[in-house]
Amino acid sequence: MVVSEWTQHGEFELAVFNRVVVAHLAGGWNLEAALAYDQQFRDCAAKLAQSGQPWAHLVTLDDWSLGVPEINPVIDSLVGWCTDHGLQRAAHVYAPSVLKRVHLQDLVRPDGRFELRHFDQLDSAVSWLHQQGFELPAIGEQSPQGSAR
Repeated sequence: MVVSEWTQHGEFELAVFNRVVVAHLAGGWNLEAALAYDQQFRDCAAKLAQSGQPWAHLVTLDDWSLGVPEINPVIDSLVGWCTDHGLQRAAHVYAPSVLKRVHLQDLVRPDGRFELRHFDQLDSAVSWLHQQGFELPAIGEQSPQGSAR
């Protein structure tokens, strides 16, 4: 694990609903934010991974302001861990943004073991996940469990 003297910049909240890890990202991320997210995401997803059943990930990114290049290997490692541990579907939700789309395409590169879709509306992402067999409650009515800031 990388140890740093820098303060985390960027925030996130994580929750697990049924077989879906739901995340909300905010702010501009530095390495420390990515490391904290990586650890807490793995902690949240561990029970899903151990169940042997496929699971999904829904992340809202409207409040996220991208990240520094140093986060790339951390996120790449996390994506690999997710696919090795049963991730089947992922939904990114954010208002149309070419810059964000390009940055996310650089960060998250599906290798064929999971399907990633981009949505500009949360209800469209939830509907797609439902069609794929992943049930979610009305997201806005739930408070995230195990959240971090």
